[in-house]
Amino acid sequence: MRGWMTLLTVTLSVLGSLGLAAPAHATEAAVERRDCPALVPAGTTCGFLIVPERRDVFGTSTIKVAFAVHKGDGTRADPVVYSSGGPGSASLPLIGALADLAPGRDVVVIEQRGGRYSEPRLHCPEIATGIVAGLTRPGDEGITAAADVCRARLTADLKGYRTREIAADVGDLRRALGYPQWNLFGVSYSSRSMLLAATLDPAGTRTVVLDSYLPEQAAWYDQAAPALRGAVDKLGIGDRFRAMTERLNRRPAVLETHDPVTGRRVTVTLDGNDVITLLGEAMRETALLPVVPVVVDGIADGDYSLIQPLLDEAGAALVSHELGQYYAVQCQDEAPRNTFADRSLLTVATDATVCDRWQLSAAGPDNSATEAPVLVLGGQYDPTTPPESAAEAAGTLPNARFTEFAGVSHGVFLGSDCGRRTVTAFLDDPQAPAPCDPGRAPYPIMAPGALHPTTAGYTLQAAPWLLAPLGLFLLASVLQLAGGVLTVRRGGWVTALAGLTGLAFGGLAALSLSGMSGNPLPLAFGLPPALVWYGLLAVASAALSVVAAFRLRAPAVSIVPAGLGIIFVTWLYAWVL
Repeated sequence: MRGWMTLLTVTLSVLGSLGLAAPAHATEAAVERRDCPALVPAGTTCGFLIVPERRDVFGTSTIKVAFAVHKGDGTRADPVVYSSGGPGSASLPLIGALADLAPGRDVVVIEQRGGRYSEPRLHCPEIATGIVAGLTRPGDEGITAAADVCRARLTADLKGYRTREIAADVGDLRRALGYPQWNLFGVSYSSRSMLLAATLDPAGTRTVVLDSYLPEQAAWYDQAAPALRGAVDKLGIGDRFRAMTERLNRRPAVLETHDPVTGRRVTVTLDGNDVITLLGEAMRETALLPVVPVVVDGIADGDYSLIQPLLDEAGAALVSHELGQYYAVQCQDEAPRNTFADRSLLTVATDATVCDRWQLSAAGPDNSATEAPVLVLGGQYDPTTPPESAAEAAGTLPNARFTEFAGVSHGVFLGSDCGRRTVTAFLDDPQAPAPCDPGRAPYPIMAPGALHPTTAGYTLQAAPWLLAPLGLFLLASVLQLAGGVLTVRRGGWVTALAGLTGLAFGGLAALSLSGMSGNPLPLAFGLPPALVWYGLLAVASAALSVVAAFRLRAPAVSIVPAGLGIIFVTWLYAWVL
């Protein structure tokens, strides 16, 4: 009897590898309630979906896939189910935003198997540390050793962590929760898994939203560098981008940052390819797009301090994904379709190295398709999933329509109010046109010179106490104006004028900064150029304060605003500007 069971197991495994095993819906999944592992809005419950680790292997162990449900008011019967991209990004933190996007509906988020809130959690901090080590010691082979260490530590059967299994989890969750139909919503990588989920579960699919669509046929790694250059050219800064890259290749930047895993301060060396990788990652943020021309122009001119915010954010991004789950998917589903001929981008080179070390078998084609209505969203400046390829792929789906959003990057619904409204209208009526103008950019692109390049704003965000010289200067100006007015007959007019010019500087500076209140992210890289000229009022205030302090019979206390004025002007021009 045991021999027959062994033969059956082997047979099912072979059939599964050929794509002939029983379909995913043959499994019966169960749910298990749990406390929510992250902050969620009221009306949200969390749980685990209990599913086989590999549906193509008889007798496989079970795993737990995390999910959450936010109950709507019941006015819409069909829920929305969402999964984040990555692979390996968490979905749960977005449930509140999704509830706003789909009013009246239940909103379900499903984590990817192997993700942060699922069990097992396939995290690989060793690889993040290895990437930082390679930047700390150029030529270091730390990523190879890190890949080997992580692969040896992971005990999960990684063949169960690929797009087809992730997609099958979605259909199993619908049946386990008892929803007759729902609307599938994927962004970036999860646009691929959600389209496959619709393919595997056609009866349960009402509509599909694919944001920043990553088509199955796209060779993402081979297209990564051309896609980034295409986005840069759209911004009109191709020549300065190449000049920046060449300068950094001749004289790399040496900067300090934190190791995202250990928190230790490290010194890294970045050449042109390293920095364009950082820039490509930063360009995925729509609110940061406007300042990219300023940043590229400044770095091309030798201001390497502008790289610091990009570097620090990239470190945080390294640990925002579960890298074990990321590479399990990428090395089976994505890497085999690529040649990796161009490894100029650090992400491409790193992934090629890890996949070479892990030696996972290539997954077969998914051949995803659906008859359900599909809305495909693309961002004009998306450097990761270009709108051109998304539009072309959308044309192969019978009931799909594509909309490109001007001035937007990766993850349209995250960076565009019009994108969110378009999704909401589509969910209500798949035939409804966009309720807003997708050709209207949310933020204007800044040309070089539109900002005075400086990272003082970025530093002040982390250390607001460094604003003390400004606060003391303005306080002194108020007291000078009041005291000078009261003593104007005894020569206090000089003191009053010093206070007035100081407050004029403060008012004009606040006015120029208020123009950027709709999008404060560019302030991490520069300040309005007018501040350079408004600063002359602060210089005048300091000079008048010195005159007032040394006039005949001036009170001794008047030396205080004079000293503060000198300190503030030095702080303003020597550091801030």
